[in-house]
Amino acid sequence: MLLGVTGGIAAYKAALVARLLEGAGADVSVVLTENASRFIGPDTFAALTREPVYSSLWDRPGEVLHVRLAHEADAAVVAPATANVIAKLANGLADDLLSATLLEARCPLVIAPAMHTGMWEHPATSANVEVLRERGARIVGPVSGRLAHGDEGLGRLAEPEDIVAAVRAAFGPRDLEGRRLVISAGPTHEPIDPVRFLGNRSTGKMGIAIANAALERGAAVTLVLGPGTVAPSAGAHVVPVETAEQMRDAVIASVGEADAVVMAAAVADFRPKQAAGSKLKKDAGVPDLILEPTPDILAELGERERRPILVGFAAETDDLEASGRSKLASKHLDLVVVNRVGRAGTGFGSETNDAMILAAEGENEPLRTWTKAELASAICDRVATLLGRR
Repeated sequence: MLLGVTGGIAAYKAALVARLLEGAGADVSVVLTENASRFIGPDTFAALTREPVYSSLWDRPGEVLHVRLAHEADAAVVAPATANVIAKLANGLADDLLSATLLEARCPLVIAPAMHTGMWEHPATSANVEVLRERGARIVGPVSGRLAHGDEGLGRLAEPEDIVAAVRAAFGPRDLEGRRLVISAGPTHEPIDPVRFLGNRSTGKMGIAIANAALERGAAVTLVLGPGTVAPSAGAHVVPVETAEQMRDAVIASVGEADAVVMAAAVADFRPKQAAGSKLKKDAGVPDLILEPTPDILAELGERERRPILVGFAAETDDLEASGRSKLASKHLDLVVVNRVGRAGTGFGSETNDAMILAAEGENEPLRTWTKAELASAICDRVATLLGRR
């Protein structure tokens, strides 16, 4: 495994990436750029990997170092990847050891960008990232969070565990190549008045994890995304929505020739029948909210003559299997993922889910605790198998 570390403040996190890769059984060769060594030293990586650390084309006189490193690598990961190195890789520049090695390499490449929001959103960076993605590079992140200089925004390095998961995925199946998936994620907000709404605790993490897993396996993904708090998947066609009605319209419009629909969104079951046109004032007394049901998107899809693979989600506190089987049958689903909610540390906004997978045909997955990445991978496994049978 070749780990390239470039000169950003997030370079210190590359040490954990190296440790996780080494702990997974990889032999890790680390290449530091000159600027990376201003943030973290080679001795740290040498201690973690028990391998020499390189930073210059001339570190091994008499040896063509960049060629050897490129040919030995089964995969390469750049974490963090600055805007500068992304531009180099997109344009074929090779003026240091890392860029020369990656230009020579023919192995899978994972890039984990980290930079300030303005740099990430600049058209030049967007174009460079798209070039690299079209060439087969896997882009992990960036995510929103605290940045250098005390700023907040999109540009923070993805978590080391997510970067290593992307490296693992580089060796994984491409069994959704040529398939189209529509995936919904996040909550819906049903307006009470111009400033208030009925909503839920969903952040969109689960649906975005599924979108990421499907993209890694070659699928074309349309992500219908409610107002969550997680950055959408790079590479997906994102359709932002707010209400259940908007989500219904976007999903129906996107289904077309889709092979599968995964409704991971936490769609509100009810909405105010009449939203106030102006802000409700406290001194006017407590308003009477009359609710009505929102559209049942899965039920509508399940009644179609040409029906894609349908995967639903159910958030339950009690009688998980009975509730899940009822939903599986009544909405003509192929799979339903039943989440147990209400336990601290799992479910909405967390990194794990207590969930079971129930199938209309085939084996079920019993209730257990999954990371969202694990659950997303399991769902994609099932979808790929069902599509293969069709």
